[in-house]
Amino acid sequence: MAEFDYKLVVGLEIHVHLAARTKMFCGCEMAYGEQANTRVCPVCIGMPGVLPVMNRTAYEYAVLTALALNCQVASFTKWDRKSYYYPDLPKNYQISQYDLPLGGPGYIEIPLESGRTKKVRITRAHLEEDAGKNIHTLGNFSAVDLNRAGAPLLEIVTEPDMNSPQEVGALARELQRIVRYLGVSEADMQKGHMRFEPNINLHITRDGQLHKTPISEVKNLNSFRAIERSVAFEAQRQLNDFRETGRTLKMGNKRTYGWDDVNQRTVLQREKEEAHDYRYFPEPDLVPVEMSADWLAEIRARLCELPLTMQSRFAVEYGLSDYDAGVLTADRATAELFDRAVKAGADAKRVCNLLTQTGLKIANEKGCTVGQLGVDAESLARLAAMADGGEISATAATAIFVEMIAAGGRPEDVAQRLNLIQKSDAGEIEAMVDEAIAANPEAVAEVTSGGKKSKKSLGFLMGQVMQKSKGQANPKVVADILNQKLGL
Repeated sequence: MAEFDYKLVVGLEIHVHLAARTKMFCGCEMAYGEQANTRVCPVCIGMPGVLPVMNRTAYEYAVLTALALNCQVASFTKWDRKSYYYPDLPKNYQISQYDLPLGGPGYIEIPLESGRTKKVRITRAHLEEDAGKNIHTLGNFSAVDLNRAGAPLLEIVTEPDMNSPQEVGALARELQRIVRYLGVSEADMQKGHMRFEPNINLHITRDGQLHKTPISEVKNLNSFRAIERSVAFEAQRQLNDFRETGRTLKMGNKRTYGWDDVNQRTVLQREKEEAHDYRYFPEPDLVPVEMSADWLAEIRARLCELPLTMQSRFAVEYGLSDYDAGVLTADRATAELFDRAVKAGADAKRVCNLLTQTGLKIANEKGCTVGQLGVDAESLARLAAMADGGEISATAATAIFVEMIAAGGRPEDVAQRLNLIQKSDAGEIEAMVDEAIAANPEAVAEVTSGGKKSKKSLGFLMGQVMQKSKGQANPKVVADILNQKLGL
């Protein structure tokens, strides 16, 4: 087979559990990790004659997310029944939105490894109820847990605008940041709050003709690593298949695959259903939703500064590296803590170091975010100012920050309690410098001669003074006095 060029083309379907208190169409509490089938009622287990009622909070969360994704929000939408049989879908249909989704088209910007961003188009965003969960680990049988059945589920569908596994991973990570910033989802992938389904194929150019390989949809991925590795594996599998068979895309031959994480490969599951297979028709038990201008404006007012925008602002406005800005904006509470501290007058780089080095380590040990450690922005700004003003050393600032996290208190009080206030009294420090000079004539001679060891000897004398002050002398004052005494 002749050589050819090819491009990887990926679109993504994302399912997000919304953090409403109750389910989408009934009053059952949304709770994870509870005993199986204890958060159910006649509505969500599909008993005959029951009537669903829409969860307004979940709908508003969905609209808020659509707005953050730059989507047009529909002024009128309806509910539809998507019919299919599966053991964890007791009604044998799912209430969803088909031809009139609540949001779309729109777009999301994702960060690239080059430091630039890329715009990925959003096709649609629609709201539906989740199915339950089949469990296959209890013995030689399968069980069904319906606690999740009826959970409010936002489905976001992108255009096939991504061209590498890394871009797909970047979109997944960015969307997780966005929904967490908005407070509409916990987005804990291990708990199933977010699930990703990439649609993958190759566009191959050979002899001037374009060939498209059959589309593979990889189902229910719940880790960033699985997303990127499954896309990479599918790309290579499709490339090998085309080399061997020349098989190209035809209508109706889209297939779904699962991801075998143990063997790091995709596994064929079934031929993909088309829309007509679901026999969509309007849901007769729910009225359409009409979005008024006032209601939409009230929801729009809840938008916050989004993470990628904030990350870019931190780099430009505060001079941070893109890496540091990305770490700080990983969650909203930490980003806003940093931002408030800098706006209160703190040096951006010093606060960044405290949060990303010391704070992040402690937060990881505690299983929380840096923004949840309990230190307020004003105290953080004051601590940074004390270090910048020479009241405390950089090492002392770290120790004080650790103590503030552990026991609270103002940085001034903590510094006094730990005896970490630097001495800047010139007279007191001059006396210690004189003692160090008198006690170390060889080092003094080496410094004044300008020999090879002069810098090392000067550092030795500095150390002697710091030792005499028990580490409390201001290093800058010590250096100034030493230089003056030694004629440097």
